[in-house]
Amino acid sequence: MKKTIIAVVVSALLAAGAGYQYGRQQQTATPETAASGERQVLYWYDPMVPGQRFDKPGKSPFMDMQLVPRYADEIQEQGGVSVSTRQQQNLGMRTAKAEVRVLTPDFSAFATVSVDERSIRVVPSPAAGVVEKLFVRAPQQWVKAGEPLAQLWMPQWTTAQQEYLAVRQLGDAALSRAARERLALQFMPESVIQILERSGKPQTRITLRAERAGYVTSLTVREGAQVEATAPLLELAGIDPVWVTVDYPQTQAQRLTPGSEVVATADGWPGETFHGRVSELLPQLDAATRTLKARIVLDNPQHKLKPGMFLSVTRPAGQSLPPVLAIPEEALIDTGDARRVLVASGDGHFRPVDVVPGMTASGWTQIQSGLKEGDLVVTSGQFLIDSEASLRSALPEIATPAAQEYETHGVVEAIADGTITLSHQPIPALNWDSMTMDFVLPQPVSGLKPGERVMFRFRLDDTEGAVITHLMADTEVMK
Repeated sequence: MKKTIIAVVVSALLAAGAGYQYGRQQQTATPETAASGERQVLYWYDPMVPGQRFDKPGKSPFMDMQLVPRYADEIQEQGGVSVSTRQQQNLGMRTAKAEVRVLTPDFSAFATVSVDERSIRVVPSPAAGVVEKLFVRAPQQWVKAGEPLAQLWMPQWTTAQQEYLAVRQLGDAALSRAARERLALQFMPESVIQILERSGKPQTRITLRAERAGYVTSLTVREGAQVEATAPLLELAGIDPVWVTVDYPQTQAQRLTPGSEVVATADGWPGETFHGRVSELLPQLDAATRTLKARIVLDNPQHKLKPGMFLSVTRPAGQSLPPVLAIPEEALIDTGDARRVLVASGDGHFRPVDVVPGMTASGWTQIQSGLKEGDLVVTSGQFLIDSEASLRSALPEIATPAAQEYETHGVVEAIADGTITLSHQPIPALNWDSMTMDFVLPQPVSGLKPGERVMFRFRLDDTEGAVITHLMADTEVMK
């Protein structure tokens, strides 16, 4: 089995290598050069003025020297590789366009039901008194809206109520209104005042009732206990709606926003779904799990969801973010240090391009920078573009061919920063006669003075001109 795998890998390597060599030949050859075997000349230029190009050979209008040809096989696109159409078919290479499309990000997380803390209500004592009777006996007891909670005896109300009844008998409306307002200032409910006015007898007992359905989360008193004014007796909380807190990884940070719709399911209610919206994205990151948290409000009209239950939360189908530039997920090459894609630039040529990916959804990956709409990227055959046996690992290592160098002798005329002036001998390869000219000196030299003979090598660069690659005293060469 191992021998078979090795044979397949070797065959793939040979095929990739053959395709590369064939593609190189196809790229640099033209029908005329293929037939004649001659090198194709792209243009002629003067090494001393490399930015100026000429379409015919001859003498430079700038200096007394022949123009130098630039051949097609000396031009290599940086970091690229060519693969023939035949080899592309053999290797199963396919491409796809980078396109602007709407991504629908998947989202799935587990969550825990908790009480909506905004629904918690504290039931206080309206005045100092005694708890005569409790209708709720323990925490977690469920109560309906309007159901009695506790009965309190308020002896301090007696005096104020008697004064109000006496003022009413006087028939003075202003005094009666003022006495009634004093009753309200003692936190006496309107219902108690109305009973006092109808009966004409002091009302020193009050029954506290639940304003809405819920359950008792805290019970702080017992029957017979004395309480002060505004002292909390118990707390009630509703469970419609409920809060759900979800934990989700940082990689999904863009998939939830305030107001996003969510759907939750519970194992205890198979087949049923509960709908809600993201209320807040909580600001703190959990240091232990390295996850973010979001608070979701779920409708719970039938009270099927209870605090502490576990839920599975997803986003409903059809929700999406704004359109973004995206490529098929398999086209992205992640090396650990960088992320790139192979872009097909035509005529079987492929070049690596570094990109900045974004979110991934439904088999497509967002590209934030590095590509533009319509670029062709390789989506298939990536096994040949990975590891030692891949085209991908070869791409960064493919170097452009070294520029041709020319060697001759000369005499130093002058040395300046980054430039050396030499009177050199004829250079037949360039059809140059003896002349004095400036050369670019990439690195400073020491020990050379004007008038000394030197042996040197140089190359011709389209932008810099004649660049020294090796320079030494002629006497050392002779030794």
